[in-house]
Amino acid sequence: MTTILLVEDEAILAETLRYNLEREGHTVVIAGDGAQALELARREHPDLVLLDVMLPRLDGFSVCRILRGESGVPIIMLSARQDEVDRIAGLELGADDYVVKPFSLGELLARVRAILRRGQLEGSTVPREVLQSGGLKVDTGSRRVWCGSEEVALSAKEFDLLTCLMRHQGMALSRDLLLQRVWGYDFMGDSRTVDVHIRWLREKLEHDPGQPQLLTTVRGIGYRFQEAAPLSASPPQP
Repeated sequence: MTTILLVEDEAILAETLRYNLEREGHTVVIAGDGAQALELARREHPDLVLLDVMLPRLDGFSVCRILRGESGVPIIMLSARQDEVDRIAGLELGADDYVVKPFSLGELLARVRAILRRGQLEGSTVPREVLQSGGLKVDTGSRRVWCGSEEVALSAKEFDLLTCLMRHQGMALSRDLLLQRVWGYDFMGDSRTVDVHIRWLREKLEHDPGQPQLLTTVRGIGYRFQEAAPLSASPPQP
């Protein structure tokens, strides 16, 4: 049974969502503000967080940023703010999806099922594989990455995206293809999700993220992984 942390300060909406999520077989824990959300997330270790943006004490964007720094738990943000900049901000902070209020209950439940299904697939047993290019080493069995002699911490989606690109080294992969391979055919977000995760990977793996040598952009298509000089986790010393 999965546990969902629902962070929502509107009591009627929270109870409506709780009722319908429990009918789907989930255990639901409710937080009414941002500070309580962090406390419950750390204590309950939920499988998914439904996170409202406008919250007392600590807003949803801040909660998302803190949670993402502590765990890879999937996060769906809920907000009445329809501006594109807010959706982009949520995704850049590490949210897996962003749903605008008022939303269809059926659509939200479908998104919840899709994200939980992807999590179950990622947790299934897969053959161990070691990918290596220059000084970059990826162990798919332990899901660990080394850049030079130092281990690099990646989120689940960063790891999957890097692995997909490395398996097709030298090939230009479109954003749509990467969305399908990494996020799944039923992902309801858009291609900017790929751009955000590529930027995060560059910040962690490239000597100069502004002039990437490993994760290069193919204009009008998407991205390509190409082997560069041996890497280290730190920029070269002058």
